[in-house]
Amino acid sequence: MGMSHAYGPSDEGESLRVLDRSLELGVNFWDTADLYGAGKNELLLAKALATKRERVFLATKFGNVYDRSLTAHQDLVKEETFWIVDGTPEYVRKCCDLSLERLGIDHIDLYYQHRVDPRTPIEETVGAMADLVKAGKVRYLGLSEAAPDTIRRAHKVHPITAVQTEYSLWTRDVEAEILPTCQELGIAFVPYSPLGRGFLTGAIKSPEDLPEDDWRRMNPRFQGDNFEKNLDLVRQVESIASRKEATPAQIALAWVLTRGENVIPIPGTKKLKYLEQNAAAAEVKLTQKDLDELEHLTQATGHRYPPQSAQFLNG
Repeated sequence: MGMSHAYGPSDEGESLRVLDRSLELGVNFWDTADLYGAGKNELLLAKALATKRERVFLATKFGNVYDRSLTAHQDLVKEETFWIVDGTPEYVRKCCDLSLERLGIDHIDLYYQHRVDPRTPIEETVGAMADLVKAGKVRYLGLSEAAPDTIRRAHKVHPITAVQTEYSLWTRDVEAEILPTCQELGIAFVPYSPLGRGFLTGAIKSPEDLPEDDWRRMNPRFQGDNFEKNLDLVRQVESIASRKEATPAQIALAWVLTRGENVIPIPGTKKLKYLEQNAAAAEVKLTQKDLDELEHLTQATGHRYPPQSAQFLNG
């Protein structure tokens, strides 16, 4: 996402070098969405995929409306609703074809519904997604930010291969129901923002460290008193990292990797040095003492998203 969307300026050349290097390091699970840069991230990946398609397991997503002319919910467009989610069969088909075209490929390995549309029964959305599997345009289906009951209902229509939700040392609410549901049904769980949107790396010491156009400036966890309280959590991770001769990011990722055989985190970066640090986290071994210490860290202060976006979480 950060290569094309939300996290300030990026460098296309550096992004392409990151993608190339990721495959050298064995990081072959790439995750994008039509929302990221309103299609620009898929166009960026197309440049890398042109000669490497067979080496990449590619996931993309639909559902968050990035082009309002495409949505079936034109009444919401007329109302100038801030955020629109569309899971209608018509929209599913349109978005899949557009993603395939932008990516320059003939099939998507894993196709997610990015957010659940409260106006469209999940059975209808997943039914349309299943038709894409039958047509050979998609191999596997996924959901993002879906509630346990939604996951179960969807799984009855067509097997759900992966569920993607935010999960990290500072965001652990999925442990109550969503993660157990995935484990019960044999579904991969894909934590996004496993580094707390960069906060857990220790590199962000104040909101001013973020670019002016960085989306995180609007995130409640990066504002005011919340920011200061969340720095305490980071300091504790830094203490463990120092003891382990690792970076805070590596400790945070190593912890996520202990959470289950079905847990596959997707840390995002647009810089080579952070890609290499993140990949090396797989070699960090946490002792039971380390895990016990991390287990008792205070959770983040502040909501995960601003109110207009938060309404579509756990749908």
